[in-house]
Amino acid sequence: MLASRHPQLNKHGELIHLLTLEGLPRDVIHHILDTASTFLSVHEREVKKVPLLRGKSVFNLFFENSTRTRTTFEIAAKRLSADVINLDIARSSTAKGETLLDTIANLSAMHADMFVVRHGESGAPFLIAQHCAPHVHVVNAGDGRHAHPTQGLLDMYTIRHYKKDFSGLTVAIIGDIVHSRVARSDIHALSILGVPEIRGVGPKTLVPGDLAPMGVHVYHDLADGIRDADVIIMLRLQNERMTGAMLPSAGEYFKTFGLTPEKLQLAKPDCIVMHPGPINRGVEIDSAVADGTHSVILPQVTFGIAVRMAVMSIIAGNEA
Repeated sequence: MLASRHPQLNKHGELIHLLTLEGLPRDVIHHILDTASTFLSVHEREVKKVPLLRGKSVFNLFFENSTRTRTTFEIAAKRLSADVINLDIARSSTAKGETLLDTIANLSAMHADMFVVRHGESGAPFLIAQHCAPHVHVVNAGDGRHAHPTQGLLDMYTIRHYKKDFSGLTVAIIGDIVHSRVARSDIHALSILGVPEIRGVGPKTLVPGDLAPMGVHVYHDLADGIRDADVIIMLRLQNERMTGAMLPSAGEYFKTFGLTPEKLQLAKPDCIVMHPGPINRGVEIDSAVADGTHSVILPQVTFGIAVRMAVMSIIAGNEA
């Protein structure tokens, strides 16, 4: 079903593009996480490379700003021995009016093997995957409000690393859920992996109305939302995607929904705190929490390299 709706799996059920986590089989996600574990120690080698993508060309097409995602994708591709081309979108022909598909066609003519795409429009990576040559693979590095599948996967890797098992966990996702593609990818992944209690926590203006059908319990009170949580995933306020006044002020938001050491005491004693970045200290999270013993925010970034190596190596090894 998924292969016919989205060109993500081949006829053998193997991943040829990574566009969304929605509807992915559980064993595919576990395969990515298991493969990532084998790459985690590559950075400890004297030569931090494996030859799995030697001779392949990976094009990073970031139509939106990024630090962590773009950099970790570049590091991951280089550690797989790929040739990496970072397209400067602001100075590319797209600034002269060239369409997205014409850009892709021209880059494909330069013998691209993989496109890593971040785009402000939901569905852009799907469009590229549907129109690129059969041997070219596409990885969604974030599209509009829709999905951020590799962030979702590295979040799942982080949770598995610290909690070992997904069954029995209570995971609270807190903040600007309505604008967050990370939240949507996390929710799909957590559901697929069997997490029994997924909570969406935030003000009514920032929590979408479609969470309940996704199996998410909605809370508009932070204390209730994080009580006895095993995992807390904080989200930043995405002011660039907001239209109109959705909050009184950043200060008022922090007072009500900011995670402080005092509020964190309501969660389980061994709770981990995550954040996809960038962090807005004093808005959604207190520095004492971001830098504290419960925080696994920096390990998330490290795990992200291994997870992205896993994704690229897996899809490059499968044929359409």
